[in-house]
Order: sequence, then structure tokens, then C-alpha cells
Amino acid sequence: MPPGAYLAISLAALVCGYLLYGRLMVRLMRPDNARPTPACTMADGVDYVTMPAKSVFLIQLLNIAGIGPVYGPILGALYGPWALVWIVLGSIFAGGVHDYFSGMLSVRRGGLSLPDVVGDHLGTSMRRFMQVFSLVVVVLVGVVFVTGPARLLSDMTTIPVMTWVVVIFAYYFLATILPIDVVIGRVYPIFAGSLLVMAVGLTAALFVEGHATGAPLAWTAPPADLPMWPLLFITIACGAISGFHATQSPLMARCLPDERSGLPVFYGAMIAEGALALIWATLGMALYPDPAKLQAAIAAGGPGKVVNDVSMELMGPAGGILAILGVIVLPITSGDTAFRSARLTIADVLGIAQRERHRRLLIALPLFALGATLSQVNFEVIWRYFGWANQVLATLVLWTAAVFLARGGMFHWPASLPASFMTAVCATYICHARIGLNLPLVVSSWMGGAAAVLTLALFLSRGRHKA
Repeated sequence: MPPGAYLAISLAALVCGYLLYGRLMVRLMRPDNARPTPACTMADGVDYVTMPAKSVFLIQLLNIAGIGPVYGPILGALYGPWALVWIVLGSIFAGGVHDYFSGMLSVRRGGLSLPDVVGDHLGTSMRRFMQVFSLVVVVLVGVVFVTGPARLLSDMTTIPVMTWVVVIFAYYFLATILPIDVVIGRVYPIFAGSLLVMAVGLTAALFVEGHATGAPLAWTAPPADLPMWPLLFITIACGAISGFHATQSPLMARCLPDERSGLPVFYGAMIAEGALALIWATLGMALYPDPAKLQAAIAAGGPGKVVNDVSMELMGPAGGILAILGVIVLPITSGDTAFRSARLTIADVLGIAQRERHRRLLIALPLFALGATLSQVNFEVIWRYFGWANQVLATLVLWTAAVFLARGGMFHWPASLPASFMTAVCATYICHARIGLNLPLVVSSWMGGAAAVLTLALFLSRGRHKA
């Protein structure tokens, strides 16, 4: 089939997944609008602020849709249509489940940050581990989402990368310490306009320019040094399943007007991000039918070069610039809330109320000093470690949801099955990768499978008991 047919079928599958599988999420969580949300019971005018469900959805989408659903799918396009299969199945059966339960469990716990949500179900030791691990992940995200857009902006202008880094860090700082409806609540609608231009404009151009009806996509073997298992499931994280999302969900759990809005805000935003990932994976395959040429373009300038080339070719100079700005918006609207999430996580751990500005500054200043230091580290090195850590975090959140369901006497397989799969992915990757044990793939796969089976067995034997 030509690229356009794959894209249309995949998008339709996402919509069906939301309408059908989303119902199962509601049956399991049993949202009740008679139960007041933290935004109503704990309003502080800073982080706990009731906002309309549509606004909360928009902010959640921009929070989670960083550079991942663009860069990851472009890299994933090297695997051909398999990338689209993973995006669809991952969004519906893994990422959507992960995002919905991470958000709703936070709502039920007064909007507390991820470590407390996980600790409630997996025990004190895991709470302490998550206090460090999740904080490391969100800080890495914040740093990655400074350098990425700074490079794209530098390519579009004559302004040096470091100047853009300073500008973006300054915006992140304001977005971190000011009330959520002062900066984020006001600028996100503007950012959403750029995002809409990018998604709709590039999709339309794909069909108008004839690329959507071009040569059929081939189910070719991936490059020899990039085995599909397990790299595809690490490479395409945002757009399928990403642990970073769980660090963002508590932000919106503190703004949700009612519990039934949780399905469109959390599960729905994941499906929408999956649609963005499908668009960029299809663009990569349609404009680079030969995987070798796509790999050469990535080697020459990274995924950012592909973004620039695709946008300019499909939409011309003016439209291309708008499309690129839409891509720049994605990481910026995740980086700002990444640092905000880090502030709130630290505040929850230390028990520091955040209503007063000087208390927010007490946490934010050293946090940004650390972020500025990490921004000088090689981007590719940070991204390699972030990819694995991000999926480990997602796996832990899925196991948290599984334990919650099991202890409630509910059907736990929608969470425990993807949790088992992601356990195998993460264990196999770290055993095989150069940044890990660097073992042969066959050996690593057996070890990953064993880790998944043992973890599932432990869950089935102890999951219903209090930690």
C-alpha cells in the first residue's frame, strides 16, 4: 500500500481504540463526578487551579508531546511500516493505559507527584527510588528539550545556539515558578496554533504533492546494526508509551474539573500524540522511500535535518518555517512543565508548600543551576540514557496500575500485560546496549524474557497484598 493508505488506516485505528478501549478504562477506574477533584478541594491559585476540561486537555497534550513524537518516529521510520504498527498498538494498549492511570491515581491522591502515587502501591522502598529516578528523568527531559529546539532555532537564524539556550531557560524559569494559569495557561493556545499548522499542513501537503500515493511502503529488514527488537520500542517512546508522561499527569490532576474528564485529558492526549507520531513516521518513509537515504540524512544532521528538509519541501519557505516552528513548540511545551514537575516533586518530598513565591524560588534556583550544567553535556549521550530510563519509568507505572487493579479485585491484564512486555524490552535493551552489559542479542533477549516472566509471576503471587 502507498504511504497515505497506511496513514489513513492507522489514524482510523487510533480513533477506534479511543472509543472502544477507552470505555474499558472508564469501567476499571469508575470515575465519579460527585467526587470533588483536588483542583476544587485544594485550590491555591498556583498549582491547584480549576480549568475547563478542553484547556486541561490542550495543556496535557502539549506537556507530553515533546520532541519525542517527531524525532523518535523519524528514527523509527528506518523500520518501515512496523513503526506504524507499534505506534498504533502502543498508544492504545500501553501508552493510553499508562497515561490514564497515572493521571487518575494522582487525582485520587490529591494531585500528589508520581513517587507518592507509585509508593502507595509498590511500597516505601519504591517510593524512595522513584523520588530520585523520576526527578532525574524530568531534569534530563528539561535539558534535552532546551538543546533540541535551540539547535532548530539557530539553524533558522544567525543567532548562536547558546543564546537560544539562555532564552529558552529564561522562559522555563518563569513557567516553573509562576501560577500555572499565568504563563502556561495563556501561551499554550498560541503554541497550539503552531502545532495545528504543523500537523494539518504537512498531512495535507503529503497528499497534495503526491507523496501519499507514491511507491508502496516496503516491509524491509532494518539496518544490521539497528535490530528491531528491542530498539524500535526504545526509539519510538513518545507516541507509543513514555514514562515522562506520568511525571506530567499530576500537573493536570491538580487542574482537572471533574473525574470523567480524565479519559479525554489523559487517555485522549496520548491518542492525539500517537497521531502526531504517525504523521512524522509516514513523512519519513514517504519522502525517503529508501531507508539508506533516510539513514544518510539522519547521519548528516540528525532528525532535525529531516524535519527541516521535509517541511521546506512540502510547504515551501513560508509554510515550512511555520511547520518547523510547530516542531519547536513541542519540546518547549514539555521542557517548561518538566522543570515545573521537578519543582513539585521536590516540594512533595520535602513537604514545602508552594503558595508563596520565595518557597518556589528556593527549589527552582538550584534546580535550574543543575539543568544549565547538564545542558553542556553531549546531546546524543544524554538522549541514549534518557531513552532507556524513560521506558523503565513507564514500566514501573504500568506495574503500579496493575497492582491498583489487582488489589481492587478488578481485571488487571490491561495493565499487567503491557507491563510485562515493557519489562522484557527494557531488560533486553540494557543487557544488549553498549551503555549497558553489551551482551549478544540472543542472550539479552533470553534474559529480557526471563525478567518479564519472573516479574509477572511475582505480581501474580503478591500483587493483591499490601506492600
